[in-house]
Amino acid sequence: MFRRRLLSWYGQFQRKLPWRGATDPYHILVSEIMLQQTRVAVVEDRYRKFIAQFPSLKRLSRAKEETVLAAWSGLGYYRRARALHRAAKEIVRRGSFPPTAPELMELPGVGRYTAAAVASIAFGEPIAVVDGNVKRVIDRVIDRKSTLARAIPEERYWDVAGQLLDRRRPGDFNQAMMELGALVCLPAQPLCHACPVAGVCGSRGPTERAERPVRRKAFLHYALARRNGSVLLRQRDKQSSLMPGMWELPEIEPAQERATPLLKLRHSITTTDYTVFVHASGKKTEVDRWFPLRSIHRLPLTGLTRKIIKRLDDE
Repeated sequence: MFRRRLLSWYGQFQRKLPWRGATDPYHILVSEIMLQQTRVAVVEDRYRKFIAQFPSLKRLSRAKEETVLAAWSGLGYYRRARALHRAAKEIVRRGSFPPTAPELMELPGVGRYTAAAVASIAFGEPIAVVDGNVKRVIDRVIDRKSTLARAIPEERYWDVAGQLLDRRRPGDFNQAMMELGALVCLPAQPLCHACPVAGVCGSRGPTERAERPVRRKAFLHYALARRNGSVLLRQRDKQSSLMPGMWELPEIEPAQERATPLLKLRHSITTTDYTVFVHASGKKTEVDRWFPLRSIHRLPLTGLTRKIIKRLDDE
């Protein structure tokens, strides 16, 4: 009953997303990696542009890393782009796309969830997926309203998801479970009246949520130098643990009596909220380079740098 009702609802109410209905495992892999830690609304447009630029595994495998990073710019977590690029090279080297979850997990950047998603959707492997949305559905179905989600071992979620799985339509079922958690089985105010499986659900209403980590506050200062339609940029150290090799405005130390900044904006990364100040500057160091603004989109810019330049263009 649970499977039938869920799949019927999914057939009627699933969102029309650009990767929905895709059968090419490459397209599914791209969408799943993009969706890691990134909102669907952000991924939709970026996915279309990425696939248009790299329509096949071969095209992606032959591209330069900096070209791939430029196409990824703004999505954040750039290690995903690098891993996807390496995975494309590996698949092309092998001569065929790995069809099972264990084989997919051998690829760079592909963990248990992504492997299960690609294997079930692209190849029909009867294997369940577990993400945050699926966990929330499971918590409510088995009536864990009064206990924190972390009290259940991770493996238990995979076991329950596997028991619920419709093995005849694993891809659709997995997407339906995630869609239910994203659209109906919401964290704070679940839409129980619209839930197709409310009749077999063990609980109603909000689930208790794990305490969120305290967010840090920090300040960043950047220099903006422009001349003849070009802007001065600096490349991050290629050995850096954060965004290695990406281009950004030169970061500077805050001064006691600096003039009013050209721009002030907010920017958040993982658990830190930054207040960012951009200051006019004409200074150039030996590690800085001038780049024409008209072609700057081809560079692997940090998301913050892209945001700053867009804000300046809009003003």
